Amino acid sequence: MMPSGMSAPSKVNPNIIRHPVLVTRAHREAKHGHRGVIVWLTGLSGSGKSTLAYSVENVLHANGCQTVVLDGDHVRHGLCRDLGFSPEDRRENIRRVGEVAKLFMETGVIVLTAFISPYRADREDVRKLVGAEDFIEVYCDAPLEVCESRDPKGHYKKARLGQIMEFTGVSSPYEVPKNAEMVVNSGTLSVGECVRQIIEKISKCGVFKVSLNLR
Repeated sequence: MMPSGMSAPSKVNPNIIRHPVLVTRAHREAKHGHRGVIVWLTGLSGSGKSTLAYSVENVLHANGCQTVVLDGDHVRHGLCRDLGFSPEDRRENIRRVGEVAKLFMETGVIVLTAFISPYRADREDVRKLVGAEDFIEVYCDAPLEVCESRDPKGHYKKARLGQIMEFTGVSSPYEVPKNAEMVVNSGTLSVGECVRQIIEKISKCGVFKVSLNLR
């Protein structure tokens, strides 16, 4: 079943041909001084994904890195505003985000995404799309009760009252990653400590050519 308002995917038209590029990914990465990569933050609503994505970006930007954050709410105001929250629409949402993230990554940018992305298969599809070496899955591990106690947007309260349907963790499932590149205990650790751990993980993956100043 396809997302509402969408047609079945078709093969690429044979008349559509990619134009050869003159400025390659390698050229851009050499200029930036780091590799392009996708850091995919996943977890329940309220687990700290957006806070961590923007905080990591702030540190990377201060160190001269080229970055972009793709945030769930922002994307749904534009690129994916035609999608709802059915399983099919959620999958299409993540498919689109994966394609956009890949475009940024291929320009040598460090892409930080903050999406619940509740289904393992969807996250794995993005990993396959870009290649495992360019995909760092970060599970923001915060128990449901912690996320619900934070409830920064009031969504859990509305979901419990039946005012929001298909809400992850309440009336829609979340599939915890089985083989994430890293897990941050965002339910107990400080934002600063989580940021430090994420940046250290990115560094260990060989993204940077030099050590970063984490102060």
